[in-house]
Amino acid sequence: MISLPHDRMNQVVKRFDMLEAQMAAGPAPDVYVKLASEYSDIQDLVARIRELRLAEQELVDLDAMLSDKGTDAEMRALAEMDKPEVEDRIENLQREIQILLLPKDAADEKNAILEIRAGTGGDEAALFAGDLYRMYERYAASKGWRFEVVSASDGDAGGFKEIIAGVSGKGVFAHLKFESGVHRVQRVPATEGSGRIHTSAATVAVLPEAEEVDIDIRAEDIRIDTMRASGSGGQHVNTTDSAVRITHLPTGIMVVQAEKSQHQNRARAMQILRARLYDLERSRADEERSSSRKSQVGSGDRSERIRTYNFPQGRLTDHRINLTLYKLDRVMMGELDEVVEALISDHQSKLLADMGSDG
Repeated sequence: MISLPHDRMNQVVKRFDMLEAQMAAGPAPDVYVKLASEYSDIQDLVARIRELRLAEQELVDLDAMLSDKGTDAEMRALAEMDKPEVEDRIENLQREIQILLLPKDAADEKNAILEIRAGTGGDEAALFAGDLYRMYERYAASKGWRFEVVSASDGDAGGFKEIIAGVSGKGVFAHLKFESGVHRVQRVPATEGSGRIHTSAATVAVLPEAEEVDIDIRAEDIRIDTMRASGSGGQHVNTTDSAVRITHLPTGIMVVQAEKSQHQNRARAMQILRARLYDLERSRADEERSSSRKSQVGSGDRSERIRTYNFPQGRLTDHRINLTLYKLDRVMMGELDEVVEALISDHQSKLLADMGSDG
């Protein structure tokens, strides 16, 4: 039997009822939006708590029926048949509530900045970066998310040396945050005549998109330079004096945007800078909270090799959770749910284990 914090559950239900009453009273629009957001956050949890209470009462009634000597044989047989199903339902609801009560990552509901960079492997790494970009673009489409290229540097033989995209929608960061790290590919490059398998890599970084309220960037802490764009050419780079480079002096973080509009470049560079600084703050806070952080999924270590895509075998392996799938073609088409859900489940298991050890 799972032990649940009943006092906390009672507080959540009480808060939910209070929110419902306040929303029904017709508050000002801005107040209503805040109330509705909190209401939505705890709605699933309250529904499960209420289901659990009904199931627990049902079990009490069944036990009473079984212990009553006056219960006829037919009713007793029905009660004995129903009891295991009710006990299973209670156990499943307890597990779901336990997970819903886990500490929330404040960034989970945020949009994300997705950065993909070619690593070791030359042209093949750039081609693989392009494949990863299309994989995430298709995954975003399957989720109904908006996917927009912020900046890109084309590879000499196709693909991308670097591509940055903004992804917006419900639960974006919660689903993408475990994608950060080194993605390794093993395949025969199109340029390889002898059929020899090459290994190359691309790095993925997923940053929660930060609002101005999340991160304060002081004017005196940044230097903004305007310059002529330079690059490999192609549709994503132009040669006017519109490129913008913003340097955050305290950290040395530098962001360059080189699209057509200088005004848009500045806005997007600030957007990326905010996300990188927010990610840096989150990483520092995590390291302070947990010395075991690097052993956890989603440690954010960009140098960690997290996944191998083996094309000859049609195999995808996520090294952090020892997950192997022989459906690489479907994964590359954006069918990432099985991988993402396994990573989320593993993360939740670790949080539950940590809570158990703390207790």
